[in-house]
Amino acid sequence: MRNYIKLSLALIVFISMMSFSDSTTSGVKVANKTSVAADTLTWKLLGDIKYIRKKHATYGEVEFPQVNMKLKMMQKKPVIMSGFIVPIDNKNYALSKNVFAACFFCGKSGPETIAGIKFKGGAFPKLKTDTYVTLKGTFRYNETDVEDWIYHIEDAVIISQSK
Repeated sequence: MRNYIKLSLALIVFISMMSFSDSTTSGVKVANKTSVAADTLTWKLLGDIKYIRKKHATYGEVEFPQVNMKLKMMQKKPVIMSGFIVPIDNKNYALSKNVFAACFFCGKSGPETIAGIKFKGGAFPKLKTDTYVTLKGTFRYNETDVEDWIYHIEDAVIISQSK
C-alpha cells in the first residue's frame, strides 16, 4: 500500500512539473532543429486599429481603416507572422488570426484579423485550410482601397507549418 501511495505521489509531482511552462521564454522558437525569431507582427498589434467614416464614390459612406503609428513604421519592412491559412480562391490565400470557421468571412471577426498573402516569386504552395504557418515576408498596409485587404504579407516564405 505504501508503494502505491509513493508511486501515486511521484506521478502527481511529475505531471504537475510537466504542466508548468517557463514564463521567461527567450523569444526563440525551435522548429526542425532551426531557430526562428519570435513573430515581429502580432494579431494584437494588428487589432489596434481605428476606423473613420468617409464618403466613397461607389459605396456611399464607408469606414476607412487608420492603422497605428507602430504599424506605419513597419510599412515595407521584413516581418515574421503566424496564423491560419484560409484559401480565398484557386490562386490566393490569406493568413487569419482564427481558423476558417471563426474567420472574418463568417462574421465573427473584423477585417483586421486577416492579411492577404503573396508568395515570393508568384509561388502558390499547396496548403490545406487551417494549416498553422509562420511566414517571413514584407509587410504592407492599405488605408485607402476599400476593395483590398487592410494588411498584406508580400514576398512571403513559409518558415514553419503544422502538419
